[in-house]
Amino acid sequence: MDFSLRFMLLIFACAISPLSILSSAQSCSSYSFPNQNTYRACSDLGVLKSFLHWNYDETTGTVEIAYRHALIKSQTWVAWAVNPSRKGMVGSQAFVAHQTSAGIVQAYTSPVTTYGTGLEEGSLSFPVHKISAEFANNEMIIYSTFVLPKNMTTVNHVWQDGPVNEDNSLGMHALTGENVRSLATLDFLSGQTVATKGDGSSNLLFKKIHGGLNMASWGILMPIGVMTARYMKVFTDPTWFYAHVICQSSAYAFGIAGAMTGLYLGGKSEGIQFDAHRYIGITLVILGFLQVLALKLRPNKEHKYRKYWNIYHHGIGYSVLILSIINILKGINILEAVKIWKPIYIAILIFFGIIAAILESWTWNIVLNRRLQTSNDDSVNC
Repeated sequence: MDFSLRFMLLIFACAISPLSILSSAQSCSSYSFPNQNTYRACSDLGVLKSFLHWNYDETTGTVEIAYRHALIKSQTWVAWAVNPSRKGMVGSQAFVAHQTSAGIVQAYTSPVTTYGTGLEEGSLSFPVHKISAEFANNEMIIYSTFVLPKNMTTVNHVWQDGPVNEDNSLGMHALTGENVRSLATLDFLSGQTVATKGDGSSNLLFKKIHGGLNMASWGILMPIGVMTARYMKVFTDPTWFYAHVICQSSAYAFGIAGAMTGLYLGGKSEGIQFDAHRYIGITLVILGFLQVLALKLRPNKEHKYRKYWNIYHHGIGYSVLILSIINILKGINILEAVKIWKPIYIAILIFFGIIAAILESWTWNIVLNRRLQTSNDDSVNC
């Protein structure tokens, strides 16, 4: 065999070996457990590289499970939970495992009563006979035996992963992508699994509406209103003023609608807060109200307080622009499911910047020409 052929075979072997390892790690029915346990049924859970194996004793209602969570780092916690009362996270009875900074694998149970849970150890609402876990080859396996509530074979179940902090406390799991799709209905008797839309997934439409309204308000209409006031003043009143008022009033109306959807999402996600995004949003609504109020208190051009009003109005206006850009980018980062929004918004900012530069040059040219014309007229009159 010549060198080139041997080299090609070596490259091929290197290429397929990771795939074979991944395939074996993700298989379900053919998987061999390190402790030689065997299970009559298993299910590929579809998201978060997770698999559930179980034996079910119909006579006693006892379930013996092995929950596998593959391709994770050692600083990751995993959990599988049964929710006897409802779909979703709150009310679920969780089996949790993670590896401490000392390399010790801990496994315990945790009843989830709120979205803000830290997955603290506690007893479940049904008997748990044993629980253990092992971590090897970037895969965590939770073993447990428990008894289902009487006459219950079909359950809602959820599974998750998240970071382990340096103090061994458990951090918040991701709020987008597969982490909001990791729930289903499972029949232990028949083995049938039906995927279910999670709370985060069902709120995705409202998140998009919230983001769209606020981008249209603070990100598009508000800057247009500012540019209208700055660059249309070279024309005769009141054209620029009415255009400015229409843009800003429309922007504020959209902003209020966006704030209302934000409050709705906050109420649906108790314990999950994005404080900086929230407080900047509240600040924008308040500043927007002050701008609307300023229109009612606007003195005429000859009034002695008009220059102070201008400073106040312009200062708040430019503050709103800066805070809007910051908060929209924060919101886009939160809404990872719609990644295309960030480049679109950056493109809009660049477009506004180019238009502003052109209009700045154009309006200054008009102003300087008018001053020159006025100076020439004064010279002629003299």
